[in-house]
Amino acid sequence: MAKFINPFTDVGFKRIFGQEINKDLLIDFLNALLVGERKVKDIHFLDKELLPEFEKDRGLIYDIYCTDEKGEQFIVEMQNKEHVNFRERTLFYLSQAIARQGEKGASWKFSLKAVYGVFFLNFSLTDLPRKLRTDIVLSDRDSHELFTDKMRFIFLELPSFNKEESECETDFERWIYVLKNMETLQRLPFKARNAVFQRLEQIVDIASMSKEDRIKYDESIKVYRDRLAIMEFERQKGLAEGLAEGLQKGLAEGMEKGLQQGLQQGIAEGMEKGLQQGQHAKQLEIARNLKQMGLSVETIIQATGLTAEAVAQL
Repeated sequence: MAKFINPFTDVGFKRIFGQEINKDLLIDFLNALLVGERKVKDIHFLDKELLPEFEKDRGLIYDIYCTDEKGEQFIVEMQNKEHVNFRERTLFYLSQAIARQGEKGASWKFSLKAVYGVFFLNFSLTDLPRKLRTDIVLSDRDSHELFTDKMRFIFLELPSFNKEESECETDFERWIYVLKNMETLQRLPFKARNAVFQRLEQIVDIASMSKEDRIKYDESIKVYRDRLAIMEFERQKGLAEGLAEGLQKGLAEGMEKGLQQGLQQGIAEGMEKGLQQGQHAKQLEIARNLKQMGLSVETIIQATGLTAEAVAQL
């Protein structure tokens, strides 16, 4: 039985990063993620469910939505499966967060705060090189010079991280290692290096959960496993359909090719047989004429290549 929670579940992920009482965990992770760029000192969780501004508009629900002491915003999500228009969805999320900063009145001069989208992915993005971190910014296509720092996408492909515990060199890598392997660990490593992992171990220990939280977590695990089962069924179904389609196509192409080869071989064999028959008939005609001239059987055989029996029957 697992000792620690599964961070890929909705309840597990929000227990780690989505609680005000444990916000030091998210602060530490964001600083490890953005090390050398900036340092987050404090965060304030915002309403994860943003109601539409106009009737019939589309509302938004984020996994985690917070702002730091500078007013910059962070949208943090866990995604277990890529779906249709996934990248467009992330663009929509960040665009909405930027658009909602607008203020009424003529005095506002588009003084926007940066919005970061941090997306944990339990899969690999299609059509992109497989790597742990894909960092998307708005920049000039030719010079790659940054155009604006107000919108940034950070995709973290957990399947692309293959380092062992002893190979992790930075706090960012240590965070990724712990999150990816948490459900299979019996102890959390790196506690001597960073006290935040000591706090994390207490929070993610299943035995420390209240009865109410355990019920919610167990239900979240069930939903997670059901999704995995559906994904595996769809994968196997796709493989089976692909195999059946490939087999049917291969049989059709094979039959067509076989017919073509058979026809070509039949024509070749027919021509060869026809030539042989024509040559044999010619030999018989020559032998008949030689026989009428009174030549011996031995001479006719030497001249035509026929057998003695064939010459005798003429």
